[in-house]
Amino acid sequence: MIDVQRLRVLREVARHGSFSGAAAELLFTPSAVSQQIAALERALGTPVVERSTRGVVLTAPGRLLVEAAEAISAELGRAQARIDRLTAGRAALTVATFSSGGHKLLPAALTRFVAGHPDVELTVLEGEPEAALPWVREGRADLALSYHFDGPPPGDRSGLRWQPLEEDPLWTVLPRAHALAGRASVRLSELAGERWVLGCSKTRDILDGYAALAGFEPRILAATTDYFFAQSLVAAGVGVALIPEIALLPPGDAVVPVALEGPRPVRHIGVATPRRSPHPLAEALLAALRHPDSGGCQGAGAV
Repeated sequence: MIDVQRLRVLREVARHGSFSGAAAELLFTPSAVSQQIAALERALGTPVVERSTRGVVLTAPGRLLVEAAEAISAELGRAQARIDRLTAGRAALTVATFSSGGHKLLPAALTRFVAGHPDVELTVLEGEPEAALPWVREGRADLALSYHFDGPPPGDRSGLRWQPLEEDPLWTVLPRAHALAGRASVRLSELAGERWVLGCSKTRDILDGYAALAGFEPRILAATTDYFFAQSLVAAGVGVALIPEIALLPPGDAVVPVALEGPRPVRHIGVATPRRSPHPLAEALLAALRHPDSGGCQGAGAV
């Protein structure tokens, strides 16, 4: 039988790359950590780490055990959260969301959800995918409204189920006085000489990649962490921006959204839930996000 405490020690050794780092995290001595790993290796009959003067590296069996430790930790976290809710005497659901998704997609879905589940205690956490997905894996959140750009979903999504919702194309946002502001669409190459404002650090690589396809290198003049603030900078005449469709401000006196002709970058929005033991209320919220007027659901993929 594999000792769960020793798995926890191995997990911290893997995370910190050393016995001393794991010891500091666990409030153990390095000697105690070494003894726990040695006992685990004796029980298994095979090494789980390779020791050197530069630290430790997991062996293949060690990597398998760390994956198991992550799954066990997540299951225990979700079980503890459900026990806490049971003892509190009322149903609860914790939702993670990225900022623009929380602003445009989540409110209407929550209105429908609350109408059908008026006594559920809701907690909403704001976080980008790199924070929100681990929250679901660890049991801190029951589901995450999240996204990824073109290509396969990045990062560690082990233990999670990814259910796509919609595609969110990026638009260019121009000052009202811009020569191209009256167009229905523009090619990215037509903006080669512009100054650019970033609304998210992730869009730097996206802009660089698509600009390279269009034959130019973008001149970045300002960078923010908020798409709505970025559009304020466009209104101030600082530059032009690439903004996801759901984060576009309504056309006004200062800025105009103009569609990009293909090829154009796209955000892929979806919901992440635990692959095992998903919260039953999470499915109800997913239905509200996916189908405003029905409780049906579409296909999903494990990630």
